Amino acid sequence: MATDAYALIHALVGFDTTSRDSNLGLIRYVGDYLAGHGIQAELFQNHEGTKANLFATVGAGEVGGVVLSGHTDVVPVDGQDWATDPFRVTERDGRLYGRGTCDMKSFLACALALVPEFQARRLPVPIHLALSYDEEVGCLGAPRMLAPLAARGLSPRAVIVGEPTEMAVVTQHKGIQAFQTVVTGLEAHSSDQERGVNAILYAARLIQFLESLRAEMKARTPVASPFDPPYTTVHVGTIAGGTALNIIPRRCELRWEYRNTPNIDPEELVERVREHCRNTLLPEMRRLSPLCDIVTERTGSVPAFRPEPDSPAATLAMALLGTNATAAVSFGTEAGQFQEAGFPTVVCGPGSIREAHRPNEFIARAQVDACLGFLRRLADHLASG
Repeated sequence: MATDAYALIHALVGFDTTSRDSNLGLIRYVGDYLAGHGIQAELFQNHEGTKANLFATVGAGEVGGVVLSGHTDVVPVDGQDWATDPFRVTERDGRLYGRGTCDMKSFLACALALVPEFQARRLPVPIHLALSYDEEVGCLGAPRMLAPLAARGLSPRAVIVGEPTEMAVVTQHKGIQAFQTVVTGLEAHSSDQERGVNAILYAARLIQFLESLRAEMKARTPVASPFDPPYTTVHVGTIAGGTALNIIPRRCELRWEYRNTPNIDPEELVERVREHCRNTLLPEMRRLSPLCDIVTERTGSVPAFRPEPDSPAATLAMALLGTNATAAVSFGTEAGQFQEAGFPTVVCGPGSIREAHRPNEFIARAQVDACLGFLRRLADHLASG
């Protein structure tokens, strides 16, 4: 018999695994749960030893089979108006409220709950469980697990990344390139503007350039694009600068990103930004001081997930769901990283992305039940050879 999936959702949500903090409490809990079923989990830690990916196999061997993958971290609740404790599941009107219920601890709970059933079936091929850290801050954790697994010959028939798609079969998503730009000007008294270089004003001009790139990308919308919005988006998320009203600001920092459709070279836009800074903004700034500078550093890179012709992962997921339809999403996942490792991959999981990252995040019980049914049909399929 399966362990109660709902009890596991309660347990997993109870661990505050906000990306800035450790996920080791949850990882130890899952490791102990698997050990109770005779399964040894393998950990792949970060450099500091404060976070870990977990990989475990139900069955024998690492050839063939299916990987069920999900991230353990969640986004912050800071400043959000929650009606309930975000790290304690509250059930009401067929919904489970709590941070991570939708994105994406319910999928993990469903997979873990069915471990006893997977074992009882004595499947001829393995089912692997892959739990990662730091997906929400740039998909930073999964590569530390994928590289050694691929090197030693892991070769699954399919990877199912259980992000919230309302159990639709997703075969492509945009990539994400994230950056921090620091503009360094020259301080002076605000009454003597000719002797200073205003870092905030030059940052504003850079933002105007980013907005022009956004408009250009919109004009270059691919024909019949499946994404919403259908083009590569450019976004400035934060800006901070200045010391006091009467001081020309020396420093301004902005964080920005673009989410590229698979047909756009992920390096194109950042190179154009650097060129604009180098050829247009910096020459003006350095007329007063050679110490003025604009430095852009990449803070995150998530590869686009590209559609694969005749993907065995998509074929499997569609068969299990009884559909011929596939979809595309604009949010990023670890699917592109699994794909780059050479594994056929699909994104399919319970819950709606519209409820993710918001206050009072929830998942409907109907979605959890649909996921359990999907995973049981997966076991039936693997058992049949």
